[in-house]
Amino acid sequence: MEELDKSQLQLLKNAFDAFDHEKKGVISTDMIGTILEMLGHELDEDTLNEIITEVDVNATGELQFSDFCTLAAKFLTEEEEDDEAIIKELREAFRLYDREGNGYITTDVLKEIFKELDNSITPEDLDTMIEEIDSDGSGTVDWDEFLEVMTGE
Repeated sequence: MEELDKSQLQLLKNAFDAFDHEKKGVISTDMIGTILEMLGHELDEDTLNEIITEVDVNATGELQFSDFCTLAAKFLTEEEEDDEAIIKELREAFRLYDREGNGYITTDVLKEIFKELDNSITPEDLDTMIEEIDSDGSGTVDWDEFLEVMTGE
């Protein structure tokens, strides 16, 4: 876990919590493949089972957060993804939120994304961020604005 930076840990915590439906502090190993896919890593069944067996040493079928981090760290620290891959993932995320395919998402949807990423953001901070992003006050964020927000470029 020490190889992970704060933002990676937060990302993993959010993913873990999303799949810890009963809030028991464990997730089923059945969910690992799904979570890794969401993080951009599709693995075949054998590789996946091998990885799960490595971290679920007692074969309980459940992983605690620390075990989950150990597993995920292998993928997050393997190599930093190049900009192209990151942009591709962001474009995919944008498409998911742009359900009607209009080429933009509403600022309300963007607020929801920010809340999911960091639930400690105050409503005031959220409004300030949205005002900066939606400088023309249209109530929408297009792909270029979204990319700028997510990459800081």
